[in-house]
Amino acid sequence: MIRVLLVDDQPLLRGGFRALLDLEDDIEVVAEAADGAEGLTLAREHLPDVALVDIQMPVVDGIETTRRIAADPALAGVRVVILTNYGLDEYVFNALRAGAAGFLVKDVVPEDFLHAVRVAARGDALLAPSITRKLIDRYVTRPPAAATTGEELRELTNREREAVALVARGLSNDEIAARMTISSMTAKTHVNRAMGKLRVRDRAQLVVLAYESGLVTPRTP
Repeated sequence: MIRVLLVDDQPLLRGGFRALLDLEDDIEVVAEAADGAEGLTLAREHLPDVALVDIQMPVVDGIETTRRIAADPALAGVRVVILTNYGLDEYVFNALRAGAAGFLVKDVVPEDFLHAVRVAARGDALLAPSITRKLIDRYVTRPPAAATTGEELRELTNREREAVALVARGLSNDEIAARMTISSMTAKTHVNRAMGKLRVRDRAQLVVLAYESGLVTPRTP
């Protein structure tokens, strides 16, 4: 059973999401919160698999809520999916930096919404290759405010570094496998091991770290 926490300051939207989720046999809404502070309290109480978090809320906003969840070892199993009205914007990118597994636009069709919850629950980043490329084009290609030094990458093998660089270019595991002439399972293994060594929660964080560390540099438009 996938346990979901809803964190949104709009009761009507929370009710709509809950009604949709309650129809599914494998999903259970364990709690609802109207702001980030309440959401954090309920996350620690219920330990959901997925927290659907509105990006703009009173008291504690979605970015800070995400950051606190990502920083709390007791909430390591909670995957944050950001809810936004505006698609990929600066707020969403900041949320991905803070530790979100992905994002959803609130007018998403029900089938995609339910698929996203299941994808996040199994630990995959909710970033399709096309979204990763858009993320790179619009935000990661800008010099970050505080880039990392690249020291983190020393733990990686050459093959792991290569796999991370291809993830940062927006390639799927199948595309990475084809580029590296290995199986899809081996590509996935390289990516997962790199994530473990770099102590990042998911693929979204891997993309950000690859650019900020200098492993991959922006292409000239």
